[in-house]
Amino acid sequence: MPTVALGRRNLLTHIRDDVNIVAAGFLYDMAVLQSSARSAFGYKRAAKVIATALDGSLRELVARGTVRDVPYLGRASERIIEEVVATGESATVSRAVEASPKRADVHKRRQFRRAYLSRHSMMLALDAPLAATIVRPDTFLGDLQMHSTWSDGVESIASLAEGAEALGWRRIGVTDHSYGLPIARGMSMQDAVLQHREIDALNERLDGRVRVYKGVEANILADGSLDLSVGERRVFDYVIASPHSALRKEHDQTGRMLAAVRGPGVAILGHPQGRIFNSRPGVSADWEQVFVEAARLRVAIEIDGNWHRQDVDYELASLALDAGCLFALDSDAHSIREFPFTDYSIAHARIAGIPASRIVNCWPEAKFDKWLAERRR
Repeated sequence: MPTVALGRRNLLTHIRDDVNIVAAGFLYDMAVLQSSARSAFGYKRAAKVIATALDGSLRELVARGTVRDVPYLGRASERIIEEVVATGESATVSRAVEASPKRADVHKRRQFRRAYLSRHSMMLALDAPLAATIVRPDTFLGDLQMHSTWSDGVESIASLAEGAEALGWRRIGVTDHSYGLPIARGMSMQDAVLQHREIDALNERLDGRVRVYKGVEANILADGSLDLSVGERRVFDYVIASPHSALRKEHDQTGRMLAAVRGPGVAILGHPQGRIFNSRPGVSADWEQVFVEAARLRVAIEIDGNWHRQDVDYELASLALDAGCLFALDSDAHSIREFPFTDYSIAHARIAGIPASRIVNCWPEAKFDKWLAERRR
């Protein structure tokens, strides 16, 4: 047991000292300060490469003198990276920020980068020698939030199922947006009936290789109610309730989130904060109170692996774990190429120390189906 604990402590140390995500943040700072769209784009592209595409640590690249070998990293980015590796800060960026009329915007955006993982940190988390009970990629049986062409996705449900089978998944949940979110081409109830006929036919053809569940992502309104009536919710195998509005507000929204968790038929609280990296903080709430209520009602808390969301992160996930919560680890994919976002979900769960037994994606089919039936009552 001490060896396992040491493994988690070492992992947390590495995660909190991730120069990749720090350097990416400084490059995003520089993007804000630019007067030309072209220069801003260059810094954003460099930041994105470091954060989402680089397997190794920038420390290694600086030591080898190979930073410029990474696509889209020019001399200006290299200088900032070298400063971050050497000191944890960037004197170049600090001078530029303080001399700019946009400095307030930069300081504001820095608050929207807490507990995000770079690709490098994510891979460390997946490979770390943790307790056998903690979720691993090979205990993950399928993704429960994804979107098809029935709302704002770009793949057919059949294509999503084929992509899942190729990854060795046993189940997926198609959760197109409900009709109350027209900006995401939310699905009407008439379309839901047609979609479900399509899923029934597809499941018959798949013959158990992958099972497609009929989910829906419902929108949490300002008062915590959903944009689907209780009767409409029962049409689906399960309902994910997610916030899509008031995500930049500073006022407390604990009541809104508690009402959503208590909503009849809700199985999963989706990307609860609604945060976006470098852009918005998401919902402000007493999350411990929300998690305690979710645990009481057996509503799963989603760890949304979309790189820009990473919601909830490993810090909040630890709080939810202590509260006794169940979890759902999902990609929120809008195409097959976004399925690997589940790796970020699994990584956050591993850093938080969540056992596979608490994660509904990892449950055998009979146990999962029983839980869904309980949530539909």
